[in-house]
Parts: sequence; structure tokens; C-alpha cells
Amino acid sequence: MIGKQEIMNFSREFGLRPDIIEKDYVLGWLLAGIFNHSALKMKWVFKGGTCLKKCFFETYRFSEDLDFTVVDPEHIREEFLKNAFAEIAAWVYEQCGIAIPRDAIRFEVYENPHGGHSVEGRIEYRGPMQQRGSLPRIKLDITDDEALVLEPIICKVHHPYSDSPAEGIQAQCYAYEELFAEKIRALAERERPRDLYDVIHLHRHSDINPDRSLVATTLDAKCRFKGIDVPTVAVLENKPERVELESEWANMLAHQLPVLPPFDQFWQELPQVFAWLSGDAAKIESTPYPAQAGEDLAWRPPS
Repeated sequence: MIGKQEIMNFSREFGLRPDIIEKDYVLGWLLAGIFNHSALKMKWVFKGGTCLKKCFFETYRFSEDLDFTVVDPEHIREEFLKNAFAEIAAWVYEQCGIAIPRDAIRFEVYENPHGGHSVEGRIEYRGPMQQRGSLPRIKLDITDDEALVLEPIICKVHHPYSDSPAEGIQAQCYAYEELFAEKIRALAERERPRDLYDVIHLHRHSDINPDRSLVATTLDAKCRFKGIDVPTVAVLENKPERVELESEWANMLAHQLPVLPPFDQFWQELPQVFAWLSGDAAKIESTPYPAQAGEDLAWRPPS
């Protein structure tokens, strides 16, 4: 396990709290453990903001949860999950010394709003910061109630810490176009700050040029699966959640970024996203937000 000083060094470089850096470090090793587990390796598909941060863009918000779609409904069982993660915890401890007590591994299966089954997991850990009192924890969202439209891909996990395994860390992930489509669908359903942030960043990022038609057809398939209309700018602007989205912007995102851009800067770019998605406009190569100290600008996602 890396030392506390390495966490503090990254904290200063990125301008983020030490506990956020420590969690990012632990997330990397949890992903390594999941991909190392024979029953989970090819049946769990990584998605969401943490997938974007760890597998596509190093210079991104520090997302804090792990989101997965699983392709085996037998994995949506509390007993299975507790046993699997007890094995993962033992492997992680052996590899790097991060301690995950067995009684700190909790999973709750629930019926989601669409009538399917999902799981919320909570995993507590003792990492380099060696906090006293209650342990920090990582949240997992797991479901088999999701349309997996495109073939998953194997990605390298960005883990910039000194104890990174020589062979690196990998994860099975949503294809980039599916991540993009899923974020647009999520923004339409719940209008959360992180979804708006992610949609705009995916659109404006110049390093990856997604297949527009593939994003559009994937979004259509995902909306049909959820029983909702494909979103438009007008629909998003008129949703009652719009006011809360703006009011929660800083509260939900400020701790994940060294500098949080203003809400209006992101909201005003939505028409450009939907114009590109419909084929009415080319993807605008926007000027990236200024790089922050400590960002690894040389790193690029694997081809």
C-alpha cells in the first residue's frame, strides 16, 4: 500500500481533499479485484462517471461510486455478492494492504422504479490515511435491468499511484458511444448535476470523436427499454428538476474538481449537443477548460 505522504502529494497537486484522492486510489484496486475475479470478470460491465474518469479521461472529475451492469441475473443476490466481495477483499489485501473488513461489506437488493432488480452496495475500507473512528466507504450500484446495446470493451484503468501492478489494471467497460448515450438518457430521467457535467464534457472533448449515428441509435434503444421518449432540449428546459439541478450544481460537484466551471456555461451548451446528435451541426471542437496543476496531460485512453 502506498503511504499517506503520497496521498498528500497528489492532494496538493490536484487541489482536492486527501480523502477524495484516497478513495480514487482504493477504487483502482477494487476494479483490479473485480476484473481478477473469475465469476465477475466478463459478466460485469463498468459504466458511469467513474468509468469515464478511470478508463477514458484522466483529466476529469473525481467520481466516487462504481456503477455496473451485470449480464447474469444470478449476480443480483445478496449472498452471492457478499461471498464474491469477501474473496475480492482478501485478494486486494494480499496485493496492496488495503483492508476491507468482511462485516463492512453490505449489499441491499431492491426493486427499482422500472420493476426490475438492482443492488446498492456499501464497502468500507482502511487505506493509507488510516482514519480513526468510522471507516470511509465506497458505494456500488449494480443492475441487470439495463439495455446493453453495444459490445463491451476492455480498457486500461488509469491508476497513477506508485504501487500500480506491473501489468496494469483492466476493466470491462461500456463502449464510449454507449457511455455517451447512457449519460444523455440519465440526464433526461433525473437531471442531476453530474449527468449534465458529463454530457457536456463528452461532447466537447477533442481526444475522442464518437460515431454520432451510433450514439443516437443507442440512445433510442435505451429510451425504448426504459419506456421514455428520446429527450430534446425543450423537454429538459421545461422539467421541474431544472431549478434543483442549478441549485445543487456546486454542492454535488465542487469537491470532485479543483475548479468548478459555472452552471450556465454548461447548460448553455446543451443545444449544441442535441444539434450534433440530430445531425444538424458538426461536433464543435471547443477549447478545453484550463488544465489544473498535476494533471497528466500526456496520458490518453488505450486504442
